[in-house]
Amino acid sequence: MYKHGVYTSEVPTSLVPPANTSAGLTVVVGTAPIHLAKAPVAPNTATLCYNLSEATEQFGYSDDWEKYTLCEAMSSHFKAHSVAPLVLINVLDNKEHIAAVENEELYFDAKLRVTLLEAGVLKDSIELTAGSTKFEALRDYVAAFTNDGELIITIIEESDLAAAIAKKTQVVAKYDKLAPEAITKKDIIGGIDVESGQPFGLECVDTVFPRTRLIPGQIIAPGYSTDVEVATVMAAKTSNLNGHFSAMALTDIDTAIIKKYTDAPAWKEKNNYVDPRQIVCWPKIALGSKQYHLSTQLASLICKVDSINDDIPTENPSNKNLKMNAAVLKDGNEVLLGPTQANYLNGQGIVTTLNFIGGQKAWGERTGAYPANTDPKDTFINIRRMFNWITNQLVMTWWQKIDTNTSRRMIESIIDSNNVWLNGLASRGYILGGRVAFLRDENPTTDLLDGINRFHVYLAPPPPMRVMDFILEYDPKYMETLFV
Repeated sequence: MYKHGVYTSEVPTSLVPPANTSAGLTVVVGTAPIHLAKAPVAPNTATLCYNLSEATEQFGYSDDWEKYTLCEAMSSHFKAHSVAPLVLINVLDNKEHIAAVENEELYFDAKLRVTLLEAGVLKDSIELTAGSTKFEALRDYVAAFTNDGELIITIIEESDLAAAIAKKTQVVAKYDKLAPEAITKKDIIGGIDVESGQPFGLECVDTVFPRTRLIPGQIIAPGYSTDVEVATVMAAKTSNLNGHFSAMALTDIDTAIIKKYTDAPAWKEKNNYVDPRQIVCWPKIALGSKQYHLSTQLASLICKVDSINDDIPTENPSNKNLKMNAAVLKDGNEVLLGPTQANYLNGQGIVTTLNFIGGQKAWGERTGAYPANTDPKDTFINIRRMFNWITNQLVMTWWQKIDTNTSRRMIESIIDSNNVWLNGLASRGYILGGRVAFLRDENPTTDLLDGINRFHVYLAPPPPMRVMDFILEYDPKYMETLFV
C-alpha cells in the first residue's frame, strides 16, 4: 500500500492491571426446599445469589436445616453476617427424591380449610377425591403454602367439593412429597451422569466459574462434610478447580460422635482431615434455638473479614466475633471451652470457638495440615488463602497473553506488571513483600523451545501474631524513687 501522510499505531501497554477475583466466594452444596420456590432452578445448577430474596425465590426457605441444608448457609450469609454473594447448588431433585402419600383423610375446619399433615408437599401433585369423584384445583379448592412451609387447602364456596363436605362425605388426598432423607453422600459427592453427561453434586463446583465468571474461594457442605468421603472430595476439589484455580474446603467434625474436645484430634487424624486447603471445625454453635455448623458461620465470617480488607484474604478470621450465644453438640448440650482447651484444639489444626474476652469468637489460625505439616504457607489460614488468591489472580490476569510470541519485551512486561502489583499489596500491608523473576536455571532452552516459560514468584504474606509474650522483671533501680 502506497502511504502519504501521518499515521499512528498502537502497542500493548507494558504494565497490565490485575484482574479482579472474589477471594471468599462461598459455594454451598446441599438440599433446598425447592417445593417452596416461586421460580425453582433445576437440581445441580450452580446459582449465584446476592440476597435472601433471590435465594428464597429460586430455592425456597425453611428453618428445618436438618432436611434443607442450603437454608443454613442462606441464614448465616444473608441474615446473621450480611455478606454476599453466595453460590447455591441443590442436589434434591423434586422428580427423583420423592415419596408418595396415599389416602390421607382430610378434615376441614369451619372455614373450610385443612392443613396437610406431611411436610415438603409438591403442590402440583395433589389429587383430592371423595369416592369416585375427583376434584380440581382452582375450581374446587386452592392450595397455598404458609410462611412456615405448611400447605393449606381451602375449599371454594359453591364448588363440588363444598357440596361433598356439606354432605359429610370423606375427602382423601393423594400427593407426592420431597424426601430429603433419600439424599446420600453419593448425591453430595456427585460426578458425571452417565445418560445426560451433566455434572451433579460437588462436581458442579467446576461449573461456577463458567456460569458466573467468579472463582470459588470456599466450599462448604453443611451436615455432610462430617463424612470422610465427602470431605476428601471437597479437599481434592480445592487444589484444581477448572484445572487452574485454588480454594478452601471448610469441614466439620461430627458432634454426634465426638462429644469431648480431647477426642477431636484423634478423629481428625484417623479420618485424614489434614489437607493444607482444608479448615477443620469443632463443635457446632447455637444462636437462640438455631444450630449452625461452625464451618457455615466461619465461611460467612471469612467473607466479612475479607470485605474489611478490600476483598483480599490477608487476615485470619480467628478472634473475630461469630453470631452465636453458645457452643453446642448436636444433641444441644453446651460445650464450655476455656483458652487452654481451645488452644489444645488449635495446636491440633482444629478451629473452634472461645468466649473469653470480647464475646463469642472463632478461635484458631491453622489449617487441617497442622501439626504434621509446619510450612507456614500450608498451615496458617490467611497465608494459605493469600497463596490461593494470588494463584487465581495470576491465572485471570495473564490468560489473555497465552499463545503470544515469547520475547524479551513480553517477559519484562510480565515481570514489571506483577512487581508493581505486588509492591502495591506490600505498601498497603497485605503482604510483607513480593517479587517476580525469570530465572535462567528454571528456563532451560529445551523448555523455551517448547513454549514453556516459568516465572518465579517470591511472596511473604504476614503470619498472624498468634502469641504475644510480655516478659516482666522486677527492677530494683526503682527503689531510688523512695529517696528525695
